[in-house]
Amino acid sequence: MNKPLDAANFAPASNPDEDVELTSRGRLALYLAVALAAGSVIALQIDIMRVFAVGNWTHFGSLVVSLAMLGFGLVSAVMASAKSWFQRHWQGAATFGLGIMGPLAVAANLYVQSLKFNPIYLVSDPAQKWKLLAIFLASLTPFLGGALFLGCVFLKSNKTFGRVYFADLAGSGLSGLVFLGAMYLLNPVNLIAAPLALWMAACLAWTFLPGGRWARIPFALAAVVAFAGHFLLAPGLGLPRLAVNDYKGASYARRLPEAKLVYESASPFGFLQAYTTSYLHFAPGLSDNAAFNLPQMPANAYMGLYIDSDGPIGVMRHLSAKEDAYFRYLPMYYPYVIKKDPKVFVAQFGGGISTEVALAAGAKDVTVAEGNRAILDAFEGDVFKTFTDNILGRVHVVDYEGRHFLAHTKQTYDVIDLSLADSTGLSNPGGFAVVEKFPYTQQAMETYMRALAPGGVLSVTIWNKEEPPKSVLRLYMTIAAASRALDGDQMRNSFFVVSSYLSTATVLYKRGGFTEDEVAALRQHTHAMSFDEIYSPGFHYVGAQNDRVLSDYAAQFNSSPQNGPTAGDASDPTAPADDAPGAAAPDDSVLPSTLMGRMLWAALVKGDASDIANRFVFNIQKLTNDHPYFTGYVKTKDLPGIFSHPERLEPLQDEWGYLLIWATLGVACLTAAVLMVIPLIFGWRSIFSKTPGKARTVLYFGCLGAGYIMVEVGLIAHFVMALGNPTVSATILITGMLVFSGLGALVSERVLPIKRVFMPILFVVVAAMLAGYALYLDYALDAIGAYPYAERLALCFALIAPPAFLMGFPMSVAMTTLGRLGKEHMFIWAWGVNGCFSVIGAAAAPVLATSFGLASVIEVAALAYFVAWPAFGGVMSQRTA
Repeated sequence: MNKPLDAANFAPASNPDEDVELTSRGRLALYLAVALAAGSVIALQIDIMRVFAVGNWTHFGSLVVSLAMLGFGLVSAVMASAKSWFQRHWQGAATFGLGIMGPLAVAANLYVQSLKFNPIYLVSDPAQKWKLLAIFLASLTPFLGGALFLGCVFLKSNKTFGRVYFADLAGSGLSGLVFLGAMYLLNPVNLIAAPLALWMAACLAWTFLPGGRWARIPFALAAVVAFAGHFLLAPGLGLPRLAVNDYKGASYARRLPEAKLVYESASPFGFLQAYTTSYLHFAPGLSDNAAFNLPQMPANAYMGLYIDSDGPIGVMRHLSAKEDAYFRYLPMYYPYVIKKDPKVFVAQFGGGISTEVALAAGAKDVTVAEGNRAILDAFEGDVFKTFTDNILGRVHVVDYEGRHFLAHTKQTYDVIDLSLADSTGLSNPGGFAVVEKFPYTQQAMETYMRALAPGGVLSVTIWNKEEPPKSVLRLYMTIAAASRALDGDQMRNSFFVVSSYLSTATVLYKRGGFTEDEVAALRQHTHAMSFDEIYSPGFHYVGAQNDRVLSDYAAQFNSSPQNGPTAGDASDPTAPADDAPGAAAPDDSVLPSTLMGRMLWAALVKGDASDIANRFVFNIQKLTNDHPYFTGYVKTKDLPGIFSHPERLEPLQDEWGYLLIWATLGVACLTAAVLMVIPLIFGWRSIFSKTPGKARTVLYFGCLGAGYIMVEVGLIAHFVMALGNPTVSATILITGMLVFSGLGALVSERVLPIKRVFMPILFVVVAAMLAGYALYLDYALDAIGAYPYAERLALCFALIAPPAFLMGFPMSVAMTTLGRLGKEHMFIWAWGVNGCFSVIGAAAAPVLATSFGLASVIEVAALAYFVAWPAFGGVMSQRTA
C-alpha cells in the first residue's frame, strides 16, 4: 500500500519496485504531463499525415507514422532489457525523453522536407528508396522521446496503471479536438505549432512534480530551439518547411505564366487554394469538335481550385448567352439532349461546372449538394461570387452528402447528376488506396435511381484517364448491379454509355428505359461530339476480339495470356451474328479500352460478367458500402509475383498507393518481430526463464494491440459515410475511442478483485458487439447522414461510446495485474508488444478493407478480442521463485 508523503517532499516508495508515491498535487502534475505528452504524440502523428497530404500524398504520411510508432516497441525492448537502470533513474530518463521531443520534431520535419522525396519515381529511381528510409528514421526520433517518457512513467506506476493509462488515453483523445481546432487557425506549414504547444504544456506540468524545478531552464531552452527553429531559423535560411511535390496539381498551377493565388483557406475539410491564369484550360471531357465548330472559345473560363495541393477542380466563370453553346460540347450536357426544362439535383457540387451546365440548359429548378463545408464557404466568398456570378445564389443548397438527402426526401427529380466529383480522377496516381467513395457505391446508385421522377435520367460522368481502364469498369459493374436490383432484365433498355479516350466516360440511366427517339437523339449527339458509343439499347457487340484484348492486357503486365470463351465472344453460340440488326462490325482500329467497355456491357446486360472479371488482369468488382474503394486493382493472388519480380512494378506505377499498404504491412511485421525478440535474446535466462505464461501474455497483448487499432481505423472509414470527411471522421473517432476507453481504464481498478470472472464475460460482450457493428453499422450511419452536422457528431459519439468504454478495461487490468504480481520486465515488454501489434494492425486494416471489405476489419478485431479471453490466463500466472 502506498504511504502518503509530505506535500513539500517527493521520494520513491520504500521498495524501489513499488509505485511512485506522490501527494495530490504531484499526482495531478503527473497526470497532466502524461495527458499532454500523449496528446502531443497524437497531434504530431496527425500533423505528419497532413503535411504529407499537402506536400506529397497522404499514404506516405500514414506509412511514416505507422513505422515511426515502432519507436514505442524499440524503447520497450531496451527498457525491458535494462529495467533496473530505468527504474532507478526513471525521473531523469523521463525528463530527458520529454525534453527532446519538441526540438526533434522540428528538426525531423525540416530534414524530411529538404530531401525532395518524390514517390512517383520510387520504383525507377533507387535514390528515392534511400530517401524514404531516411524519412522513416528521421520521423522516428521524436516518437522515441515520447515513448521514453511514457515508458518510464508507466514503469513506475505499474500497480496503479489504470489511472495513468486514463490520463494517457483521455489526453490523446482530447488533443485530437485541439488539433481539429488548430486546423482552422493554422496553415498546414505551421500546423506543427499544435503538437509543440501541447508538448510545451506537458513540460511545464512535469516541472511541478517535486524535484522537477531543475528542468524548467532546460525545457525553456528546448522550447526556444523548437519554436525558433521552425518560425525563425528555417525561413531565415530558406529551408523548406513544407515542400510540395512537383507532380501535384498546385505545383503545376504555380508554374503557369500569369498564375495568381486568389484564394486560400485552411480547415479540417482541407487546405484550399485557388489560382487564376489565362493558361488554365480545364475543359473536363470537352469534345475536340468544339474548337472546329465554335466561333470563339470562352477566354479565361476557368479557375483552378486545389484541395491539399491536388487538383484542379475546375471552377467555371459565368458565361454570357453568346458563349452558352460551349456547354453542349461537355459530357455533362448529355441528359439535357432529351430532357427539357428539367428539375435537377446535382449530387456533388464540386467546382460547380455541372450546375452551370444545368442552368445554361434551361433547368427550371436546380438543387445542389456538397458535403465539404470548405467548398461552400469558398463559393460564398467574394472571389468565387464574382467569378461565378454568385452561382450558389441561383440554386437551392444542401450542405451535406447528396446520397443522404435523396435517401430521406420525398422529392423526385427529372435529372440527377453526379459528374466529375473528383479533381483529376478516381485513380489519381497520388493514390486513392484508402479513400472511401461512398457516393459511387451500389447502394448510393440505387438511392439516386429511386429519387428519379418517372422518365427521369441519372447522369454519371467520371474521369477515364487509365489504360487499361479500371475505375470506369468498376463504375459500369456498380451501376449495372444497382439497375438490375431495381429493374431486373429491363435494365438492358435503361442505359446509354459513351466515353472519350483518356478523358471521360458518361453513363446515362433512365427510369423506365429509353425510347427509340431518345436513343436516336443521343446517338446523333454522340456522333456530333465524336465520342465513342459504348452501349445503348439495341447496340450489339460481336466480341470477335475478346480473347486478344484480354490476353494482350494480361501480357502487358507480365501475366500469363488467358484463353477461352468469354461472354459475348465470337465462339459463344449466344453471341449475335455479324449481320444482326444494329451489330457493330469488328474493327481493328477500335481502341482496346473501348472494346473492353463494350465487352463488359455486353456481359452485364446478359446478367453475368463474372467470366470477364475473372479473366481481366485487374480487379473490377463493383463498389458497395462495405467495399467503397476505386482501387485495389491488382488482384491479391498476383501480388507475390509482382513483389518477387521488381520489373513488373514499372508498368504499375499508378498503383503504388495500393501496393504501398501491402509493403507497409510487410515491413511492419518484420520490424515488429525483431523488436519483440530483442528482450528475449538479451534477457531470457535472467529475466524470463522463470516467468510463466510468456507465450499467452504475448498473444494477449498482441490481440489487444491489433484489435484496438483495427477497430479505430475500421470505424474511421465507416464513419466517413455519415460525416462526409476523412479528417473529421478520424478526429471524432480518435477522440471518442480514446476518451471513452480512458474512462473504462479508470473504472477498471474496481473489477480487479473479480477479474477472473469479469474479464471472460467482457471479452465475449466486446467480440459480440463488434460483430454486430460489422453487420449493421452501415445502416445506422446511412440513416443519420441527413441530420444536422452537430447532431451527426453527437450520434457518432454515442455509437462509439459502448465498445470504446469496454475496450478500455483489458489493457489496464492486465498491466496492473502484471505490476502487482511483480512481473515488471514482462510489464514493460508487454507494453511494447501491444505497441508493435498496434502498428501491424494499423497496416493490416487498409489491406483488409481494400481486399475483403470494411466489415472484415471489424470482424478480425472481434476475433482478436475473443482470442484474448483464453490468453488472459497467461497474464494471471504467478511468477515462480
